Amino acid sequence: MPLMNLRLARPAHIVDINRVDGLNGIHRDNGRLHVGALVRHAEMEQSTEALASLPILSQVIPMIGYPAIRHRGTVVGSIAHAEPAAEWPCLAVALDAELVLRRTGSQRTVPAGEFFQTMLTTTKEPGELLTEVSFRTDFDSYGFYEFARRHGDFAVVAAAVALRFEEGTISNARISLAGASDRPLRVPEAEASISGKEAAAELATRAAETAMESVDPLEDIHGSSEYRRELVGVAVERAVRQAVEGSA
Repeated sequence: MPLMNLRLARPAHIVDINRVDGLNGIHRDNGRLHVGALVRHAEMEQSTEALASLPILSQVIPMIGYPAIRHRGTVVGSIAHAEPAAEWPCLAVALDAELVLRRTGSQRTVPAGEFFQTMLTTTKEPGELLTEVSFRTDFDSYGFYEFARRHGDFAVVAAAVALRFEEGTISNARISLAGASDRPLRVPEAEASISGKEAAAELATRAAETAMESVDPLEDIHGSSEYRRELVGVAVERAVRQAVEGSA
């Protein structure tokens, strides 16, 4: 629908999938949270299983649009749309999401990091339907920060952080950005800067500085590249601080 509103898509036919069996439901299995194609944002926000599996959702979902959008829009739809400033693609990249693509007679699973190509463009092929996304749930602590012009707008820049700990030391870090590039972006340099370190407040500053040095933000009417670079630092610092403090 957004692409049609922008006159970027003019489909000859529109198919309503709301009554297709097997595209709904939220369940946890083998350390992953599985979400069907028909699950609305609001359903995730109200799901005790989803919130228990991924506490970061309580921070992320309220930032998505406004109530009418959250009650009609879907998690998988947002990921398939591939808006680089949207929350779900950013979270999918941070949480090593796996995307199930189906067509007549075949099915394949694509890691989120390989799904997004550029703005509004993915590796989904003609005839394929994105039917499910599953997120890793084995992280110990999370952080999320978003800066938008108005509440409910797409992020100018947002950062999602997920950390695993072993005996007080960060054993695995995931840091991803929305709004900083033509796709949701992981920042492995910033992840490496805090991996193997003991949880401490100064890690947030270290990750922020590394992230700012590692990205080349896009420029548009909402902000220059340099402005977005500063926002990357702010967003990463605040999200990492949340995750570190949440591990205490």
